[in-house]
Amino acid sequence: MSKDPEYDRMLAGKLYVTDKIKEFNREWPGKRLVQRINQLPADHVHEIIALERRIFQGEHDNVFVQPPFEVDYGRHIKVGRNFYCNVNAVFLDTNWITIGDNVKIGPRVNLLTAGHPVDAGVRTDLLEFARPITIGDNTWLGGNVTVLPGVTIGSNSVVGAGAVVTKDVPDNVIVVGTPAKVLREITDADREYWERQADEYYLD
Repeated sequence: MSKDPEYDRMLAGKLYVTDKIKEFNREWPGKRLVQRINQLPADHVHEIIALERRIFQGEHDNVFVQPPFEVDYGRHIKVGRNFYCNVNAVFLDTNWITIGDNVKIGPRVNLLTAGHPVDAGVRTDLLEFARPITIGDNTWLGGNVTVLPGVTIGSNSVVGAGAVVTKDVPDNVIVVGTPAKVLREITDADREYWERQADEYYLD
């Protein structure tokens, strides 16, 4: 039998009550660590990165989250290589947040694995749930994007600024709006245009 069945229920996506989670599994260590990060001077980059390695599990090759940011538990977040996240992000990691390689995230983005029952009676009993979020390789989330519980965002996709992502996003598309919907596919014409722009940059 588990030493903490309520915590197990949380990670399994089942209804649970936060206050019933055992003290050794509570969110306080992660929150205290992020408070330390957020209080460091902005130019103490090496110290910030060293502390962030304790929050963001993964390869840690070229990974940086610009403070300030917030977490829930601070131990259910896995990131790939070449990850950059701008300021004021919220990683509500009540369940796992898994982020692929080469992902860029704009300012004030919310990755929210936590949810509450629609029925008020159940909700007022303090029952809640949490479902994982997955973000594929090479994605870009614009500023003020919100990703809701249980959503998977495909590789190479772009989520436009201000979008609220309530459903899975396929690979190689641009999604915008509230709720987010596919605007169009990302095509060879896009790749060719941006490769020409890059070539001009390197030639200048």
